[in-house]
Amino acid sequence: MLPIPADDAPSPRAAADAQDIAATAAELVACGSLEMGADAPEDAQRIAALLPAGTPVYVNHLPRRELAHTLPALVALSEAGLEPVPHVAARRIVSRAEVEAFLKQAVRLANVRKVLLIGGDVAEPLGPYVDGAALMRDGLLPGCGVQQVGLPGYPEGHPRIASATLAAALAEKLALARAQGLGAYVVTQFSFAPNRIVEYCADLARRAADVPVYVGLPGPTSPRTLLRYAQRCGVGASLRAL
Repeated sequence: MLPIPADDAPSPRAAADAQDIAATAAELVACGSLEMGADAPEDAQRIAALLPAGTPVYVNHLPRRELAHTLPALVALSEAGLEPVPHVAARRIVSRAEVEAFLKQAVRLANVRKVLLIGGDVAEPLGPYVDGAALMRDGLLPGCGVQQVGLPGYPEGHPRIASATLAAALAEKLALARAQGLGAYVVTQFSFAPNRIVEYCADLARRAADVPVYVGLPGPTSPRTLLRYAQRCGVGASLRAL
């Protein structure tokens, strides 16, 4: 092997930066997660071949579909050695019986231990839950065996909900989680505005320093699809970046 000429050798600062980048990348892989569609349980084995065992994989709650529709994907992920995490959209739940039966089956059949609890953007609730806090107040999550709850965060705000209302709702849900013995963490809406993410995390750290925050990032997709989702989610600063 030829020695590297002195002029081409990396400086100590460059070498340290490279090590920091490698460590950060390793942490992202170890602590990251993915999302898959509920309609593709057959993708579980292919996904598992690319990820460390136990990686969380979120399964979306599709509009106009019952929660039970996600069960095959959850079971497939569990059998593939990954951690299935269902989305639970409170405003789309038709009845208490529906969500109770789903949670019990998900825990029993797919070893589900945590859920991502979202509001579910429909104009009128389809059942008894107007938002995620209403479902948490019902006590179903710990009662059915759920141990952790993920809660949505909005670094760029919400297109239809005031920032003060969002902050109050998150504070209530975190208090409910503590009272019910649930672990809680925040998953943010995706954003291409790093300053908004940093500001959001700093603000949350002042209000709830012990709550982990996972930053949402879009997966590979076409610019048109990405733009459509950004418009639907009200991601204003990210739209300007696009």
